[in-house]
Amino acid sequence: MTGTDLLGPHVVLLATGGTISSRGSAAGGASVASDTGEQVFAGMGVPAPHPVRVVDVFRKGSYLLTVEDMIAVCARISETLADPQVLGVVVTHGTDTMEETAYLASLTHDDPRPVVFTGAQQAADSEDPDGPGNLSRAIAVAGSPEARERGVLLAFAGTIFPAAGVRKSHTTRLDAFANPDFGTAGSVSGAGEVRMQPARPGIASLPLPGVGAGSPRVDLIAAYPGADATLFRAARQAGAAGVVLQGTGTGNANPALCREVADATAAGVVVVTSTRVEAGAVVPRYGDGGGDDLRAAGAIPSGLLKPSQALVLLSLLLRLDTPAAGIAETFARRGALPD
Repeated sequence: MTGTDLLGPHVVLLATGGTISSRGSAAGGASVASDTGEQVFAGMGVPAPHPVRVVDVFRKGSYLLTVEDMIAVCARISETLADPQVLGVVVTHGTDTMEETAYLASLTHDDPRPVVFTGAQQAADSEDPDGPGNLSRAIAVAGSPEARERGVLLAFAGTIFPAAGVRKSHTTRLDAFANPDFGTAGSVSGAGEVRMQPARPGIASLPLPGVGAGSPRVDLIAAYPGADATLFRAARQAGAAGVVLQGTGTGNANPALCREVADATAAGVVVVTSTRVEAGAVVPRYGDGGGDDLRAAGAIPSGLLKPSQALVLLSLLLRLDTPAAGIAETFARRGALPD
């Protein structure tokens, strides 16, 4: 059952595009997001586990999204949950940047009802699309009492992940996501049976800034063999208020980048050090331009947060006019495993 005026308990599907809504643009042409939310929902082909109301937010490939778009999605989630008849929310979203939008939603979500992100790896017009099964499972999770008080989740290929730490780990495989550090939150079967693991302590939510209410530039710069400070300096010249430095290993760079970090932080730019490594925390321990020198230069370690989610958290904190000390404290808290 679907409709715009459901009376009774129901799940709301917020459709934003992505592969789950994509079809070939012409005979043999590239896929683009084209199906409406109602079409995505109808494509399930089986009865939904709960009554569903469908809302179109926008229709984009997630590789096109901006931080402003992500804030708009989070604002829609908050508006949707103002209705006490809503059991939970499902957001269909492209997989390329699902980890960013889901994490922003988790940072600002302050309701016991679940928000569940899902999508697809195979387009809607493929021979064997995975979107319908993922959507049916996500609806089951969003309406499940077991998922209450679990914050924002990502349900994909039968596995349920917490938003913090989740990453797209394979470009084409159907089980496309992993969360090496924060682990999984549960599972959901094709029949809609939801099993949640014991909950971990939560962290108080952060305010959601308005769309367009200040848009500080935050750039992501990579350290790599032979890297100099040219790209970092260009980010500063472009007006970056914050930079996430994707370091190597435990969060390392080199002397040239370290000097630029020191100059940037002295000028008021907030620098956060993350790592390109799949799992494990940023640990400042090396000199000669390594992580300990970066820390001494004023860079803030991201802990377990990898570059994509470190950028989201830094962008949000700068929009909230958080001072550097508060940003460091927030990263220390959110970049660590809960007790």
